[in-house]
Parts: sequence; structure tokens; C-alpha cells
Amino acid sequence: MKTIRLPVHVAFIMDGNGRWATRRLRPRAYGHKMGVQNMFRICGHAFHLGVRIVTVFALSAENLSRPQAELDELYELFRTFFDKKKEKLLELNAKIHVIGDLAALPEDVQASMHALEAETAGITSALLNICVGYGARQDVLQAVNKAVALGRFVDDASFHALLLTAGVPDPDFIIRTGNERRLSNFLLYQAAYAELYFSSKMWPEFSRRDLEKALVDYAARSRRFGNVGGKE
Repeated sequence: MKTIRLPVHVAFIMDGNGRWATRRLRPRAYGHKMGVQNMFRICGHAFHLGVRIVTVFALSAENLSRPQAELDELYELFRTFFDKKKEKLLELNAKIHVIGDLAALPEDVQASMHALEAETAGITSALLNICVGYGARQDVLQAVNKAVALGRFVDDASFHALLLTAGVPDPDFIIRTGNERRLSNFLLYQAAYAELYFSSKMWPEFSRRDLEKALVDYAARSRRFGNVGGKE
């Protein structure tokens, strides 16, 4: 891949795992498993290309209302990749940060996530944010409640500091797979000036080449942030 202007922060809405599996007459759990494996491939390639921050939407707040059997399968995947096969995440050589309300998750899953965060806390070369039990509206509301509790008005900078993504630059580029064209309650405040890219590929089939194609598309865009013209 030739040298191009890369985004600092890329976020992925990894959509289409269940549909991908269903079309192949496989259980949805198989799609989620293949989706996690592809997450490692795509995140690893993004870091290899020079992207510094990657955020993935692994489980939304709304996903927590799915049938318990499907949630149990997802929790087992979390157990596998945050504990039994955590070396897959460690191979990314990135600091791991889990973002969201983890209270609904089994305690052992929460413990594995926090342990991996602690183990990678010293890594500064790359950052992988994994959004679990995350909802953007819920994030904004908890930030507002914090500001109210502190009894102060906030500006953009101080409000950012109250969000669950505090200290993380806003995403430059958001990629959604699965042939859907919406943000689905993902990083709504932080995405105010993010460039959006929608792929018809289901997440398990979104390839390194697809990522490169998306990044070339990003590099060709003019990011004006409300100004008249010119690239950033």
C-alpha cells in the first residue's frame, strides 16, 4: 500500500456477523466467533499501516436485550479472548481499554477485561478501545449527570473529559460493515466531524484489502471542519 494520509483514530461498527452466519446455514454464534477473529486481523493490519488508535463496537447497550442464549454465547467468546486466548490481543502490542457499562456482564468476564487492561497499561505505541455494553446516548447522559453533580457548567473540552472516552482523541474515520448506513448509538458526540464509510461486506468477510480501500477513500477527502476549503 502506497504512503497516504492516514487517520489517527479509526472506529469500526462490526456489523453483519449473525447475518453472515445465517446465510451460510450456520448458527449466529459461529458468525460472532468469526467476527472476533476478523477483528484481530483488521485491527492488527490497521496498526501495521500506521493507525494509532482503533475503536471497535463489540457489544452495544441495546444488544444486552438480545435473547439470553445469544448473550451467553457472546460472554463465552469474551471469556475465550480476554482470558484463555488473551495472547491474541497481546500480539497487537496495543494498550487495551474497555469502554462501556460492564455491570450487566458476568463478574468473571469483567475481571478478565480489567486484568487485560492492567497488563497492557504501559503500552504507548497503539491503543485499542473495545466498546462493550456501550451506548452513546447513555454516555452523554452520564456525562451530563456528572456535570450536574459537580455543580458546574461545561465547555466542549471539559465535557469531553466527562465522557467514557475521556483522554482519547475523537475518531477521524468510522467504518461500518453489514450494508447498513447509520451510527446506531455509537460515539455520537465524538463523531461530530468524523468521516463515515459504509461497506456492503459483512464484518467476517471485510478484508485487509477492504480496509486499505477504505483508507484510500479517506485520504482523498477534504476535511474542512466547517471552514471554506483545503485539507487538514
